[in-house]
Amino acid sequence: MYAFKQNQVLSLLRLWVYTTIAFPKVASYICDPDSSECETTLVVENYLTMIHERFSAVFVSNRHIYQYNVKNTTMAKPIPNQDVITADGWETPRMVTVVNRSLPAPDIIVYEGQSVKVHVINKMHSDSVTIHWHGLHQHNTPYMDGVPFITQCPILPGQKFTYKFQAYPRGSFWYHSHSGSQRSNGLAGAFIVRKRERNPIQEHIMQVMEWNHDHDSLKQTLLHEHRVVENRSPISSSSSHDGMIFSNMVFHSALINGKGRFYYDQSTKHHNGAPLEIFNVRRGFTYRFRVLATGANFPFRISVDGHVLTVIESDGYSIQPIIVESFVINPGERFDFQLETIRPVGNYWIRAKTLENKRHSEAEAILRYDGADDIEPTTQRGVCTEYDPCRVLNCPFSAFGFMTGIECIPFDHLKSDREYDPAPPYVPGRFQEHFLNFGFPGKHPSVNGNVFKMPGVTALTQAHKIDNQCSSMCEQDNECKCTFSLQIKHGNTVQLVLSNLGLGAGWFHPIHMHGHSFHVIKMGYATFDEKYGFLEEQNSDIDCSGGEKRSNDYSFCKNATWRNQSWLNGNIPGQELRYPPRKDTIIVPDGGYAVIRFKANNPGIWIIHCHIEIHSLQGMALLLNESFPYIPRTPKNFPKCSEFDATDVYLH
Repeated sequence: MYAFKQNQVLSLLRLWVYTTIAFPKVASYICDPDSSECETTLVVENYLTMIHERFSAVFVSNRHIYQYNVKNTTMAKPIPNQDVITADGWETPRMVTVVNRSLPAPDIIVYEGQSVKVHVINKMHSDSVTIHWHGLHQHNTPYMDGVPFITQCPILPGQKFTYKFQAYPRGSFWYHSHSGSQRSNGLAGAFIVRKRERNPIQEHIMQVMEWNHDHDSLKQTLLHEHRVVENRSPISSSSSHDGMIFSNMVFHSALINGKGRFYYDQSTKHHNGAPLEIFNVRRGFTYRFRVLATGANFPFRISVDGHVLTVIESDGYSIQPIIVESFVINPGERFDFQLETIRPVGNYWIRAKTLENKRHSEAEAILRYDGADDIEPTTQRGVCTEYDPCRVLNCPFSAFGFMTGIECIPFDHLKSDREYDPAPPYVPGRFQEHFLNFGFPGKHPSVNGNVFKMPGVTALTQAHKIDNQCSSMCEQDNECKCTFSLQIKHGNTVQLVLSNLGLGAGWFHPIHMHGHSFHVIKMGYATFDEKYGFLEEQNSDIDCSGGEKRSNDYSFCKNATWRNQSWLNGNIPGQELRYPPRKDTIIVPDGGYAVIRFKANNPGIWIIHCHIEIHSLQGMALLLNESFPYIPRTPKNFPKCSEFDATDVYLH
C-alpha cells in the first residue's frame, strides 16, 4: 500500500513539475538530421494577444510595438516583435489557445523516417485537447491520429500525453487541435518532414489564416444564429464569384505566420500599422515556400508581386511543375512553390487574398531582398488581361466570372511526377465505390443526410460500446444524427465520389481524409453564366435520385449514383489513372464533385470531414472503418475513456 501511494505521489509531482515550468516562446524545433529519434514538448494554454509578460498591455504603431503608457513613439524604444502575440494588432486583448505561447504554434521540422515523440501538456483550466498530425498517415500507429473519441481519449486539464509515430511521408504537413474551435483560436503549427539531401534549397514556411479579433468560429456561429452580429459592422459574410456563400463567419483581417493588420478602411488602405512577417532572400537564388492553409473557413489566393510561382507539390506529394501567377488554397491544403529571386533588389508584397465578390480581405507579408531598405513595399499586383491572362491554380469554380483575364486551372488538370504511382486499378470483387454528398438537407451540415455524432468512447479501442451507429439510410426529407461510418475491406480499391449537389448544396467544402492520401482522378463543375460567372445549373453527371433520373433540384442527394450507369465500376470517361495527383484534402466545388481513389492499406478507424471548422463541429463528417481484422495491437497502458486516470496519462 505504501509503495502504491508513493508511486501516485511521484506521478502527481511529475505532472506538477511539467505543468508549472514557464516555457519561453520557441520559434521552431528542428531535429538533428543524423538522429534516429526526435523529441519535443508542446505546452497548450490560454493566453492573450497584445500582452507582454513584463510590460502588460501594448499597442502597435508604424510597424513596431510599444508599452501602453508610451506617449512619444519617436523617442521610445520598441518592444521586440517576437515577445508579443500581435495577430492583427487590435489593441483589445483577445484570449487565444496557443502552444508555447506562440501564434502560430512552433514549427516542428524532422526528417523522413525518424521516430517522433511529442509530449503534449494541457495547462488549460477548463478545456480538453487532442493534437492531429494533418497529412501523416500514422501507418501502424492509428492511436496517434489525435481525434478525440475516435482514436484516443481527450487530454483533460492538467494532464499530459505523448504522441509517438514515424515521420512519413515527407512533405509539408501541420498539426492542430481536433477539439472544439481551438484551431480558429490559434492552436495550429507547421510540421515539416524533410528529405535527407546534401544541398537542399533554402526554404520558408508560410501559414495563412483568417482572423476575428473578438472570438473564435464557434462563438461566432452561436452569435450569428441569434442574429447578434448581423449588422454590427460593414464586415459581413460575402458571396463568392459564382454567387454562392463561402462562409457566414465574420472576420476582420487575415494573418501570415500570425501577423496581420486591421484595416479601418479597405478602400483607402488605412490600417493600424501592426508589424508584418518578413521573408528575407538573396538575389540570384531559388527558394522553396511551403504554404499551409491553417484557417478555419476561407480560401485565399496567393501571389507575389513581380514574381511568378512554380508550384511543385501539393499536400506533401510532388507534381509536374506548373508556372502560375497565383494559386488558391483552401483550409487544410498545402502547396509548395519555388520562387526565383531575379528582380531588382527591393521589397515586394506577398499577398493572400480572399475570393469574395464584394469584399476583398487581404493578408500581406514582405519579400525583402538582402540590401533593400527597411521600408514597406510600394509594388503593385500584375495586371491580368484577356491577351495576357493570369494563370490561377486550384480554382473552386471553373471561371472567375466577370473578372476578365484569368485562366482557371482545376486541380485535376495537374499530373503527378511520380513514374510508378498510378491510381489503384479496378479489380472485380475488390472494388468499392461510394457516393458521399456534403450538404445541408436540414439545419445542420451532413454527409448523405447523416449529421455525425461522436461516440462516447474511443471507437478504435472500444468499438463494441458504440451505441449510436446509423442503422439505415435517412429518409429523404429528414436528417439523422448518428455515428455514420463506411465499412472498408482491407486490400480493396476504394473510390469515393464526393459531391456538393441537390437542394442542400452551397458553400465550398475542403474535404480532408485521415490515415490515407488519395489520387484525384476527376473533378466536375457546375455550369456558369459566361458573362457574370453566376452558377446556372448543377453538374448533371450525378443523379441525386438514385437512378430515377430526376432533376437534382428536387433532391437532397442522399442516394446518388452516376446518371450514366456505364460509369460504374471505375469506367468514368476522362479520368486520369496513370499520373493522377495525390492529396489528402480536396475542394468539392459547389454544384459539382470530385472523384478520389485509394488503396485500403492502413488498418484503423479514420475520420473524413469538411475542414471548415464549424461544418466539422456540427456534423459534416463520417468514419472509414478499416479496423477488422488487421487492427494493430493496442499500445501498453493506452488509456480507455471509461478507465481514464487523471493522475497518470502517459503513453510509454
